[in-house]
Amino acid sequence: MGQQQLLLVLLGIILVGIAIAVGISVFEAQSVRSNLDGMINDFNHIAASAYQFRGRPVAMNGGQGDYSNFAIPTNLSSSSNATYVILSQSTNEIVFLGASAQDPSNTVEVKIDSEGKLGSWTYTGGFQ
Repeated sequence: MGQQQLLLVLLGIILVGIAIAVGISVFEAQSVRSNLDGMINDFNHIAASAYQFRGRPVAMNGGQGDYSNFAIPTNLSSSSNATYVILSQSTNEIVFLGASAQDPSNTVEVKIDSEGKLGSWTYTGGFQ
């Protein structure tokens, strides 16, 4: 092989290596984003459950206008996306924390208000 052909082969190998590295990087970023999207979806289900609890009378295992005794249902406390816990709760709001199942240093904290709306989102780790 001539010197020019060797340079072209070397250039081709370098370009393929760069393309593989970029592909891996894009895949990892998409994986993190997909995990975050799944956690947001889980938080929507938890918020709906909490708001339903708040609206039901005590006689029907509800809170009668109060979040204070709400507990995350077992089927919602953990998923393939994350594990969820209550950080604080009061009559009018609950603060939840979700720790990613892929990387526990990636967390999301969210508050549910008296109207059942999610707000005050705080992201840590790779979710920032």
